[in-house]
Amino acid sequence: MSRKPGYTGSYNAPHWCAQSLLPEHAAPAYQQAADHCHAVHMTDSFPSDLEIGRAATLLPIEEVAASAGIAAEHLERYGTYIAKVAPSALAEVADQPKAKYVVISAVTPTPLGEGKTTTSVGLAQGLALLGHRSMLSLRQPSLGPTFGIKGGAAGAGYSQVVPMEAVNLHLTGDFHAVTSAHNLLTAMVDNHLHHGNELGIDTRTIAWRRVMDVNDRALRNIVVGLGERMDGVPRQAGFDITAASEVMVILSLSTSLRNLRERLGRIVIGFTYAGLPVTAEDLKAAGAMAVMLRDAIKPNLLQTLEHTPALIHAGPFGNIATGNSSVVADLLGIRTSDYLLTEAGFGSDMGAERFFNVKCRASGLTPDAAVLVVTVRALKTHSGRFQVVAGRALPPEMLEESPEDVRLGAPNLLRPHAIGRHFGVAPVVAINAFPTDHASELQAIIDIATEAGARVAVTRHVADGGKGALELAALVVEAANEPNSFHYLYELDAPLVEKIEKIATQIYGADGIDLLPSVKKQLARFEVLGYGEFPVVIAKTHLSLSSDPTLKGAPTGWRMPVREVRAAVGAGYVYAICGEMRTMPGLSKHPGAERIDIDEDGNIVGLS
Repeated sequence: MSRKPGYTGSYNAPHWCAQSLLPEHAAPAYQQAADHCHAVHMTDSFPSDLEIGRAATLLPIEEVAASAGIAAEHLERYGTYIAKVAPSALAEVADQPKAKYVVISAVTPTPLGEGKTTTSVGLAQGLALLGHRSMLSLRQPSLGPTFGIKGGAAGAGYSQVVPMEAVNLHLTGDFHAVTSAHNLLTAMVDNHLHHGNELGIDTRTIAWRRVMDVNDRALRNIVVGLGERMDGVPRQAGFDITAASEVMVILSLSTSLRNLRERLGRIVIGFTYAGLPVTAEDLKAAGAMAVMLRDAIKPNLLQTLEHTPALIHAGPFGNIATGNSSVVADLLGIRTSDYLLTEAGFGSDMGAERFFNVKCRASGLTPDAAVLVVTVRALKTHSGRFQVVAGRALPPEMLEESPEDVRLGAPNLLRPHAIGRHFGVAPVVAINAFPTDHASELQAIIDIATEAGARVAVTRHVADGGKGALELAALVVEAANEPNSFHYLYELDAPLVEKIEKIATQIYGADGIDLLPSVKKQLARFEVLGYGEFPVVIAKTHLSLSSDPTLKGAPTGWRMPVREVRAAVGAGYVYAICGEMRTMPGLSKHPGAERIDIDEDGNIVGLS
């Protein structure tokens, strides 16, 4: 059933359940969940994610942990189905063999979303059905998008992490801990100014804003310190969403509590009048910040609908940060499974590039395989023929059968596939199929991918759970057990300008970069300050492979403008700002919060 390069068969069946790939020794619980696939297609309506999650029978978290070889003594329980995993667990499993490490990314994102999370969940369940121990390592959703236009991010249909309400709403409070730690530092900055500014901080250079985990455009730019003299020093400031906090990135990249404490101390909030960096350590704030994050550094253990263990931990922004889940979770998962699956946020030009160049350097782990998620509707969107708006119904003509529209969007599959090859990892293409897809359109993607030399599978995990992802799982096993030639895109001792240019030209397809004189000066200053050996992150739009959201497909003949560079010293990277981005999203006219409520029995309703 697996499709390898050169596959020329057709995909004609409207529904596929890979019964032939299901091993006889599959656990009864998995078998029962997978057999539901046929029943789903016999009904006229598909239940909501919330309904599916509530109808599931979950295992006590101790049983889920035991399936991964994690003893109950290392669990800090949050009810029956959620636990934090103490650092002692990592020490106990340190001698266990390493799992195969698989990263899941996607084609250039659209407002619809391509289903990276649900594909990751479905793949983990599919691997389990094939008899492999699988482990998920995913980011925690932010409350801002959950109550805004995006909704939750625990997966979908029969490929979810559960309890989905907990995943999408607070979980164990890690986001609130990050918010509090971040704002403690901000408060200590303003307190230092109020009490005489002994360090000589130039208020014009203060870049450390406040954060909160709610979309609120009115707080993007504010003035603090108004009122009486005792109310502080007036200065312009603002809010970002918590996921955009450097503290969140630090949480995701830290390897231990001690490493977290060291990174917090290195945070630079601004500069003195003499041009010297002012750190959280200088303000004597880092220790208290670490105390507030003492529990947040511990990964959260949950399960999928088919009882596959899932570590949900950290949630850094995908535009200006790494967009990846935590290193700590990966270090645990790599020793407690046969296959560790982790998702890289946004498209492969952003999340996957940062996974390879930044996260893998922090963890010391290297990938064995990659998965590239694509949908028919994504390639149709990238054809440029349809106006797609998040939260609105698809244009009716977009649902009409048109493999030609799929082919017009092919550059947004081919370039992301080539990105993996830049790092020596050829991705497996996962076609996340929808009921509205036509066989000819699926076949068009199969043809495009196979002509590019890719393995490709159609996956129907949303409707069928792990059973719908068996073909994909089989291909991932093949890919992960073949040798690859993984390498970084650049060496850390290369100049910062060279690192930025390599990403722009080799990943985004630019002809080169254009640096403002102020940017050249700032990069030279970073080299002097000792930041020259940091990796780099390009802060750009996710809606195009370029830095211009209006350029569709895989544009050529363009240059990437770098208008500003900043250093996230605690996180350990320099980021180049190439375009306009919002680090505090706003709410739509009718946000998801309008539909979310609670009934008289205390059940949440309207969460999607």
